[in-house]
Amino acid sequence: MILYLDTSALVKLYVKESGSQEVKKAVEEAQIVSTSRVAYVEAMAGTARKYREGELSKEEYDQVVEYLIRDWDNYFIVEVSEGVAKLGGILTERHPLRGFDAIHLASALLLRNKTGLDVSFSCFDKRLNQAAKEEGLTVDRDL
Repeated sequence: MILYLDTSALVKLYVKESGSQEVKKAVEEAQIVSTSRVAYVEAMAGTARKYREGELSKEEYDQVVEYLIRDWDNYFIVEVSEGVAKLGGILTERHPLRGFDAIHLASALLLRNKTGLDVSFSCFDKRLNQAAKEEGLTVDRDL
């Protein structure tokens, strides 16, 4: 089984938040863990924001960045190709999604279609989870 992490799920591997333990468990059970190339930038930006706003100390921030950089090469990265972008655009017509949410959903769908394997979608956004379900993906959690 392939576990696809959107950025909200990916960050929970590095920043202790509600849902962190369940994401870690899902990662341990997955054969392959995947995410989009955009998740790196989103995770770095979100972590920097948490530091600037005082949610993370300098030490915690540095550790999160270090671990994310260390682990990044272990994920199966879906590139933001023309196919992903076009499918993302189509998905925004079908579902009330923000741009990067559509990129994440398109990435997971193309991954499933190209591999023929089951893709479990891990996300902490109700709208995106609903769209993933409607598109036929297994959703890792119900919100």
